[in-house]
Amino acid sequence: MTPRFSAVIATFSCILFASCVPYDESKDKKKATKNPPQKTVTSAEQQKLQAQRDAMKEKQDTTKPEDVKPTTTEPTGGSVPQNNTTTTPATPEKRPEYKFANKVPGKDGFVFSPYNNKVVDVRDIPSGTLVQDPTYTGEGKGYFRVP
Repeated sequence: MTPRFSAVIATFSCILFASCVPYDESKDKKKATKNPPQKTVTSAEQQKLQAQRDAMKEKQDTTKPEDVKPTTTEPTGGSVPQNNTTTTPATPEKRPEYKFANKVPGKDGFVFSPYNNKVVDVRDIPSGTLVQDPTYTGEGKGYFRVP
């Protein structure tokens, strides 16, 4: 019984000793890399940027079409002048045309994406609705219309 008792005492003393020794946690942590300092903008650079913004704003203002063009006409024989103002409607912006998806035969509510021919679930989405392709990986959003 003494050999077992001495083995138990030795095991207990090893566990006790291991619990008393401090564990060095610094070797488990990865060293953080320092980010390079951010470049600060000087007042001269800020003035240059502001001048560029102002130039762009003026360019946009000059190229903007006028929405309303009033015209006046002289009366030919009456004593009361009439102001006839006519407005020209603004030209509507051309909206991009989106592709229509193809239905999956035999599966209601599923369509093939027009971009990569993967199956997309469009259940409970009305026909003609514009949706974004969740499987599209190219640049842009990959919108298409539900057939």
